[in-house]
Amino acid sequence: MSHYTTVGKTLEQTVARYPDREAIVYPRKDHRFTYAEFDERVDRLANAFADLGIERGDRVATVLHNGSEFVLTVYACAKLGAVITPLNFRLAAGDIEFIVSDAAAELVVFEAATREAVTAARPELESVEEYVYIDGEGPSYAREFDALLASGDAEHPSVDVSEDDAYAFIYTSGTTGRPKGVVHEHRDMVDHNLLCIAEMNVTRDDVGLSVMPLYHCAELHCSLFPRVQRGATTVILHEFDPAVALDAIEEYDVSFLFAAPTAWNGLSLTAADRDVDVSSLQLGLYGAAPMPEQVLENCREHLCEDYIQAYGMTEIGPAGVFQRPEDQLSKQGCAGLPALNHELRIVDPDADPDWEVAQGEIGEILIAGPCTMREYWNRPDATARSLREADGTTWYYTGDLGYRDADGYLYVVDRKDDMIVSGGENIYPAEVEDVLFSHAGVEAAAVVGEPDEEWGERVVAYVVGDGVTADELDAFALESDQLADFKRPREYTFVEELPTNPSGKVQKFKLRESDDAARDDAETEAASGADSDADPAEP
Repeated sequence: MSHYTTVGKTLEQTVARYPDREAIVYPRKDHRFTYAEFDERVDRLANAFADLGIERGDRVATVLHNGSEFVLTVYACAKLGAVITPLNFRLAAGDIEFIVSDAAAELVVFEAATREAVTAARPELESVEEYVYIDGEGPSYAREFDALLASGDAEHPSVDVSEDDAYAFIYTSGTTGRPKGVVHEHRDMVDHNLLCIAEMNVTRDDVGLSVMPLYHCAELHCSLFPRVQRGATTVILHEFDPAVALDAIEEYDVSFLFAAPTAWNGLSLTAADRDVDVSSLQLGLYGAAPMPEQVLENCREHLCEDYIQAYGMTEIGPAGVFQRPEDQLSKQGCAGLPALNHELRIVDPDADPDWEVAQGEIGEILIAGPCTMREYWNRPDATARSLREADGTTWYYTGDLGYRDADGYLYVVDRKDDMIVSGGENIYPAEVEDVLFSHAGVEAAAVVGEPDEEWGERVVAYVVGDGVTADELDAFALESDQLADFKRPREYTFVEELPTNPSGKVQKFKLRESDDAARDDAETEAASGADSDADPAEP
């Protein structure tokens, strides 16, 4: 029998060390639990789930915002050996139906904000036996969470959970289409906890603030789980609001915060206009994209000095590469170096893992490490494409293109599927987006390739901006020494917001799906000089 710990056991081990330390603070419902109090509630909920018939290996789906109920459910499933399946609370009924049915979940936990979507999906959820509602009295078909919690026995569940058991099905957020269920085992997550604790120097005295969605692995696995295993405190906000987050930093002496770069930008701009004490904040974590230099400077001025970037994806934990605080300025734009116990290779796209490209050359990024998923649930073909072995090492094909510099640092160029080929020339959208984003009137930009009869594809930019025009942006691109003329957009579509997944990555497939659908209620402009200076592929 293995003696390696599991996700549920990490909580029990922390309780044994620090029973009276504060574990969870959830201001919205005035919940404050020590580790001993939190563990007792977890045991009660796990045993109550067992009384409903949930067994080791059964799937439990959540459609919840951040909250203590979400965290209780995650750890209750871990102790019971059930497989947590957290869903995006923004999903429509059809998406809920797809994921819950694909996972064959037997229990669904939901709330007032997601009640309408869950109720609409319910007739098609044939696998679901029980529903649990967290906001008091709910629909007649659902049990009330607090009453269920009170009914459970307070003893540790007598279930033999193994390190090799599936801990979660976490569905990809769909930057390329239908989500796939990523299967992570207990050992994957414990190893991931340890590398995050080491890379970010998490201590028992830390107070972390969870503002990003906990159903997403970035907040759950990089922030909450490591803090629980280390014995630190987590303050949970129901949803992200810059002003509320800044108040929480001051009130609870928050020392650590994870947020997407766009959220960090909102925090820094709000902090600049408010008299708030954020001196307790020691480290900021970000991911999904590099931090623009101006945003980083604003954050360093108004929030805290040190930041660390995590690069990765759901399939590898998610963190497989870190850019550390000392590299934020000297290696601006890079993703960093491999995390502890991880390896990195750059190969010809889709090639054998041994076919590495030369230093500085662009290829597909491969990552190997102990936190890699077991498989995609019910998707053997997708699993075989993404996980390949070489010399006894299993490599995950990320689908990202990048290169390594002379010091071994990784630079992510773009998604392989997002690369634009115009007139035989490769154009990486990220380099165009970086130039557009540096314009003062541009709040966000996404560049895609759209079909062109003459050149194969043309560069099209979707822009969120304030009063800026296509002609202004085209002139700006022409003047930039960072962008060749043939790479600049031939068309601009101005939108109120870009479609993004929970980690902040733009879902470009939604922009490509249909010109008409993507441009509903949007203003599209072709710059007057966009086609007169250079052909799309003319260097």
